[in-house]
Amino acid sequence: MDYIQAIKNFEPINEQEENDKKLILNFIQTNDDVLYRSNEYAHMTSSGLIFNDKLDKILMVHHNIYNTWSWTGGHADGESDLLKVAVKEAKEETSLETIGILDENIIALDILPVIPHIKKGKFVSGHLHFCISYALIADENSHTEAKLDENSGVKWIKVDELEKYSNEPYLIEVYRKIHKRVLMKGNKQQIK
Repeated sequence: MDYIQAIKNFEPINEQEENDKKLILNFIQTNDDVLYRSNEYAHMTSSGLIFNDKLDKILMVHHNIYNTWSWTGGHADGESDLLKVAVKEAKEETSLETIGILDENIIALDILPVIPHIKKGKFVSGHLHFCISYALIADENSHTEAKLDENSGVKWIKVDELEKYSNEPYLIEVYRKIHKRVLMKGNKQQIK
């Protein structure tokens, strides 16, 4: 499905998602480079929140730039299949060979601020990520390994212990929002 149509089909559950959906769609209409980092103001990213089979733990990576445990994800870099991006990034950042998809539809939509930082020796100005998120699933006993140029660890973290590992309160709320949606859907079926 076309990423623009997928965003249009997304059903917000709160005012934040309603506003973010509207702003993202408006920005896409006036910027034909939103899938690329060359748009230094805002661009599309895709994240995957990886759950275990019991849906009580999330597989997280210790992010080198932000020095905190976080979800997997990355830039679209021209790819319009944002679910494909989420799965690719999840595999790259955790070394998991098999990742399932709990739902092929967007599970959350958020505009996330990125603070100025240094990446690969280059200064990156503050900008916005139009983050499209998906719910993924993996075997808790599968081998994982850090992608050292991006993260320094991979770990299963209990959903009710996120505050012990993440120093990003806003993202903890995003993770909990996604977890709540996954539980509401009651979907444990691995479809990929």
